[in-house]
Amino acid sequence: MKTTKKLGLMSAISVCIGLIVATSCLLMLGQGMGLAGGEFVICLAVVVFLNIMLALTFGELHAIMPKVEGGLGQYTLVGLGPVASIISNISAYVITTILACSVEMAMCGMVLNQLFLPMIPSPVISVILLSGLFIINYHGVDLFAKVQTTVVVLLMASLILLGIISFFNLGTGEVITAAQQTAPAVSGINGIVSLSALAFWLFIGIEFVIPIAKDLKNPKRDVTLAMVLGLVILFVVQSLLGVGMTHYVTLEQLASVPLPHMLFAENLLGDFGMYWMGIVTLLAGISTANTVLGSVTRILCGMAQDEMMPKIFAKKNKNNTPVAGLVLIFIGNFVLLVTGFTESSGLANMLLAASCFWLTSYILVNITVLILRKRYPDAKGRNKKLVFFGIPQIICIVGDVFMIWHIAEGDARILIYKIFFGLFAALIVYAVGWVKFIKKMPMFKTADINELNLQSEEAEQSIRIIDPSLA
Repeated sequence: MKTTKKLGLMSAISVCIGLIVATSCLLMLGQGMGLAGGEFVICLAVVVFLNIMLALTFGELHAIMPKVEGGLGQYTLVGLGPVASIISNISAYVITTILACSVEMAMCGMVLNQLFLPMIPSPVISVILLSGLFIINYHGVDLFAKVQTTVVVLLMASLILLGIISFFNLGTGEVITAAQQTAPAVSGINGIVSLSALAFWLFIGIEFVIPIAKDLKNPKRDVTLAMVLGLVILFVVQSLLGVGMTHYVTLEQLASVPLPHMLFAENLLGDFGMYWMGIVTLLAGISTANTVLGSVTRILCGMAQDEMMPKIFAKKNKNNTPVAGLVLIFIGNFVLLVTGFTESSGLANMLLAASCFWLTSYILVNITVLILRKRYPDAKGRNKKLVFFGIPQIICIVGDVFMIWHIAEGDARILIYKIFFGLFAALIVYAVGWVKFIKKMPMFKTADINELNLQSEEAEQSIRIIDPSLA
């Protein structure tokens, strides 16, 4: 029975862009431009290059394991064993995405409260938005993709227009001349390179297209292509918008104000610009949360299929949606929103600590690719023209280590490391406890790639038998 493929390249690109383009990215872009001025674009270019190398890594892993939807966890299970699998998946996806998603929803609530709905408390607005996205994702990937594509098109169109208007000085506000512009706080090659960790947040999460790869019309072509095109599109748009910000806001203000993108929009187009950026914030938040709810749930499902999570996470409803994972992500975000944790002044450091987890997972997945090339040199699906002697993976590993080391400066760096290593230790305890004492499995015994592909294929076939409408 042949499976109907529903999604094209545009949907794949929208998923890649969907998680990356977030309100936190607009904040980081404003701060980066404020610290380094136009030279921050160099940082963006370096990080895009690193992520294109990473796209080759994920493209190869998907090519040799096309039916696997567990993301980093299942890949590292084959290369490094179950303990590394649990650590990479929970750290990169569960911890990081719950924090990021809750922040996006909280900012959406605050913006809507301030600009459009002052009579409704912002946490209530945030929870209503989150609940709506939960319902959408409960009804399956097709509805998820329709919402995602629409939101991303509107979001990117707005950012492109704002970028063009500001870059070419077409706004109604006063343009800041070169003589009026303040000096950047960071300069020189060493200073610019030190901002790479900040720039990396603007492009993190390109691999979120993999969990929906089974639903793509041409996954062999579109998985890697969507990641690369998504990165290039984002680089152009963010560079245009970032430089445009410096035409209407001083670098000192961009680096210091809490919401630099909102100040920029107000200076650019007055009240109209502020409302427009408010809508962009809403679209960005919806895009991020929708991607998290639609993709992370399937990653947790893949982990459960490999006995890295409780079996309940592998169960799907009639719409092919893993409900337990969806509920877990929803509850995590709900708790952070209603407790007010998302309004904490220390949340930025928490997000940077979370990015350390994501970078650590990227290091593990690049090591996995190098190991699998030795262990399975003739694996079916691998495009040997894109191997490049392992150079892309080595570049990624070195770059990721560098960015973790330069994640912040001074006291903030120490605090971030405390959070990171504290949570990392807790993750190790959980991973070792689950593997060694609950599942009673060898901690470093790797899965066989052929068996994993077969298990994933059988799981997909069983779903089609249970619900013929998915065929």
